[in-house]
Amino acid sequence: MIDVTETGREVLRTEAAALVALAEALPEGFGEVVALIAGAPGRVIVTGIGKSGHIARKIAATLASTGTPALFVHPAEASHGDMGMIGQGDVVLMISNSGEAAELRDMIAHTRRFSVPLVGLSSRPDSTLMRAADHHLTIPALPEACGLGVVPTTSTTMTLGLGDALAVALLRRRGFRAEDFGVFHPGGKLGAQMARVSKLMHADLPAVAADTPMSEVLLAMTSAGLGLAVVVEDGCLAGVITDGDLRRNMEGLMDKRAADVATKRPLTVPPDMLAAKALAILNERKINVTVVCDGPRPVGILHLHDLLRAGVA
Repeated sequence: MIDVTETGREVLRTEAAALVALAEALPEGFGEVVALIAGAPGRVIVTGIGKSGHIARKIAATLASTGTPALFVHPAEASHGDMGMIGQGDVVLMISNSGEAAELRDMIAHTRRFSVPLVGLSSRPDSTLMRAADHHLTIPALPEACGLGVVPTTSTTMTLGLGDALAVALLRRRGFRAEDFGVFHPGGKLGAQMARVSKLMHADLPAVAADTPMSEVLLAMTSAGLGLAVVVEDGCLAGVITDGDLRRNMEGLMDKRAADVATKRPLTVPPDMLAAKALAILNERKINVTVVCDGPRPVGILHLHDLLRAGVA
């Protein structure tokens, strides 16, 4: 009986070894291709057929999500009208392990006719694709992990890895940041983590003056329902009154003014801070709410519950 567990390990070891081999023998044209794509005024058109096509789609998606405009174009559809998706200023990244897929020939001819830069990615440097290409990304011709030599496994793993290497090299060259990544991922948990404090804060401030009687301060805190009041002088933050400040000043509380009870130098966060970072600060300080300040001016209130409700945690 076949030991399926050992088979699984064998496949993963084979593919892992292939990635190490690829890293040690990174295609000579890798740097040229990164520079070409970074300087292109258009998009990266990624294409391939069969399993290479599936990998091409993923590479295009990764490039697009990391600041490099990219689009997958199916080579067969390109032969029936979609060739118009390829424009001047674009770069075509064509993937074919053999470099001989017949479906790619019309697109190859199109790039030659209109002088669109063509990057070939293949394991066969003497193939039709690689002979036609302007730039070459040659991966090692290693055995497929299937043991039969016919199922795209090792080759597709290396191709996917090389696509990731291109995307990361490009994002680092451009100085792409986590905040930029959030622009392309506005939905779901990742979108929430990349959101700014300004998107989640309460803009209606329970603001009071320094000489406000505590009876009025309590009304302001209760009506806002945020667990604090913000002391403001000349439009600037002068302090914060929280439930904790009330408990610490219970004796003669109603005879005092806001300035007598307020914490004079409270924790604040800026409106352009990432929500995930603000959550980390609240957790570290073991508090539930903080004031959002644009310089010295309070502009909002950020509550832990709002962060959790938005899915930041």
